[in-house]
Amino acid sequence: MAMLEMKVPSPGESISEVEIAEWLVADGDYVEKDQTIAEVDSDKATLELPAEAAGIITLKAEEGETVAVGQVVCLIDTSAEAPAKKETPNEDKKEAPAKEVKEDKKEEKKEEKKETPVAESKDSYAKGTSSPAASKIMKENNVSSKQVSGTGKDGRITKQDVVDAMAAGFDAESTSGWGGTRNKTPQKMSMLRRKVAERLVAVKSETAMLTTFNEVDMKPIMDLRTKYKKAFADHHEVNLGFMSFFTKAVTEALNLFPSVNAQIDGKDMILHDYADIGIAVSSPKGLMVPVVRNAEQMTLAEIEAEIKRLAIKARDGKITPDEMTGGTFTITNGGVFGSMMSTPIINPPQSAILGMHNIIERPVAIDGKVEIRPMMYLALSYDHRIIDGKESVSFLVKVKEMLENPERMIFGGKDPYEILLGL
Repeated sequence: MAMLEMKVPSPGESISEVEIAEWLVADGDYVEKDQTIAEVDSDKATLELPAEAAGIITLKAEEGETVAVGQVVCLIDTSAEAPAKKETPNEDKKEAPAKEVKEDKKEEKKEEKKETPVAESKDSYAKGTSSPAASKIMKENNVSSKQVSGTGKDGRITKQDVVDAMAAGFDAESTSGWGGTRNKTPQKMSMLRRKVAERLVAVKSETAMLTTFNEVDMKPIMDLRTKYKKAFADHHEVNLGFMSFFTKAVTEALNLFPSVNAQIDGKDMILHDYADIGIAVSSPKGLMVPVVRNAEQMTLAEIEAEIKRLAIKARDGKITPDEMTGGTFTITNGGVFGSMMSTPIINPPQSAILGMHNIIERPVAIDGKVEIRPMMYLALSYDHRIIDGKESVSFLVKVKEMLENPERMIFGGKDPYEILLGL
C-alpha cells in the first residue's frame, strides 16, 4: 500500500494557517489526479485544493477546522485501483450476438418499452439527495431540498441547481416562511469574515479617520455613455460602465495629491508613483477588494476589462491572495445596493477610500435656474494623520470636476481649451 500525504500548500506570503471550508469528497472515495477535493479559506481568499494523485482518499481534518500551512489534511492510497465502471444498457446492446440484430423490429420496440434503466427510475434512492457543495449553499440560505429540482445523476441536486433555483425565486407555497418558532442557529464565521472584522475594528481604533462629502452631477457621463456605449462595446468587447470613469478620475486626482495615495510605515510616510486601485466587490464569501494594477496607465476599456475579470474571479471564488494585496487606494460602490450616503471604512494599510452612492434625480440650481439632474453623493474617508483637511477636500473636488467634465480625463486633468491656448 503506497500512501501519499497531502499537505496544505501556502496560499501566499504571510499566510500561516487556513480553514477547511468544505470537503467536496467523502472519506473512502476514489479521486482522480487534479480533482478538486476541498475548498480552503485563508484570511484573504477561498482556494481550491486539488488531489495530487489518483487513489482512495482518507480525510485527516474536519470541515471548519483550522490547519497550519504544511499540515497533512488527507492521505491518498495511490496503489488502489479505480472502481470498474458499471455496464450501461447501451453497452449490453453492443455486445449482443449478430443474430439478435436480425430479429423482428417490432419485437425489439416492444422490449425497449418494457425495459427501464435504473438510472432513469423515478423512485431512485439518489433523487433529491444534494451534493456536499449544494448542501452547504442550501444550509447557508435556508433552502430545503423540496424547493430544488435535481438535474444531476439519478436526480441528485447539484450546486448549480441550487444557484438556479435561488436566482429564479421560490413560490410562496414552496417556502415555509420564517419566524414563529424563536429558534436560534449558531453559524461559525469564516476565516475571511473574521479577518475582515478584525481589520475593520483595528482601523477605527488605530487611525484618525474622518470623512468629507461632496456631490457630482452625473449627466455629462450618462450622456456620453448613451452616445458611445454601443460603439464602445462593439469595438472593445466590454461594456462602458461608471467604475472606469471613477477610477480614471481618481488616478488623475491622486497624481495631484500624492498624500492621499500614501501609507504610514512606522515613522515614515510611503509615497507611491503609481496607482493600484482596489475595487470593493460583493461575493458569496463576503466583501473582497481585488486590485487593478497601474490603473493610472490604463485606458477606460482596459480598466473595464480588468475590473470584469477580477469581479468574475471573486464571484466564482477563484481569486488569488496576490490579486487582492498591495492596493494604494480603494473605491467602493454602495449605490448598487441603493445606498444614499455612507462613511466607508479605510482599507488598511491604505490611507483613503472613495465611496460611490445611488444616482437620484434631484432639483439643483444650474446657471440660476432649477433643473432636474441625476446626482450622486461622494464620500472620501481618510486618515487625518497624513492627509490634511485641505488635501482631502481638494482631492474630492478634483474628482468631482473630472466626472462633470469627462473630456479632462483624456487630456490629463486639464481643460482641452487651455491646452489649445497654451495656458
